[in-house]
Amino acid sequence: MTGLAERLLAALPHTQCTRCGYPDCAAYAHAITQGDADINQCPPGGAEGVRRLAALTGQSVKPLNPDNGLEAPRSMMWIDEDWCIGCTLCIKACPVDAIVGANKLMHTVLETYCTGCALCLPVCPVDCIQVENATGTATGWAAWSAAAADQARDRYAFHNNRVQRNEQENNTKLETKAPVEPADLAHHTQHTDAGVLDKKRAVIEAALARARAKRTHQAADMDAGLNPASLP
Repeated sequence: MTGLAERLLAALPHTQCTRCGYPDCAAYAHAITQGDADINQCPPGGAEGVRRLAALTGQSVKPLNPDNGLEAPRSMMWIDEDWCIGCTLCIKACPVDAIVGANKLMHTVLETYCTGCALCLPVCPVDCIQVENATGTATGWAAWSAAAADQARDRYAFHNNRVQRNEQENNTKLETKAPVEPADLAHHTQHTDAGVLDKKRAVIEAALARARAKRTHQAADMDAGLNPASLP
């Protein structure tokens, strides 16, 4: 990221709510530097957030764009244990790993880490996640803090690294356990037509090549400390 993009990112609340229209805060900061996004698209930051971004970009302060949402008190999610079926979909959706639980067991929201992004709400198949007002009448940055934003940023980075690492390990296992080697394809199929075998072999080789390339790119991004989801 450029120096300006880094400064803009540091001025955002890091709820990773996607209401700005981008997959995360880093992508939004980058879009502002490219002129693809305006400075008034972050509801969690509210009016104060717009002022901070305006000061960094030299743009004029403007009202928050209602198309992205309204400034409001910070929300807190909680899970109704009587209805939770343990599907783990909310755990996967949480960008800061603020939900804990296991498959087919009750889940719990860790209030200390919940950013109020609400990304867990639409994925819950039984609507057992409720929303509470966590900050009374305080909104925007009055309902948040630099320390909370830093914590959320660190947890989001850890979350992405964990997801990428797990995916990389899974791809490695799948590739290692591939039941069919392209060179030995004839012994694993009933087809005897050379043309059919060549097509199947080409498909398998292409799939293996994509898996290797993806794993290589993910490893390089992790070594560089990058989050592929944040890049344009």
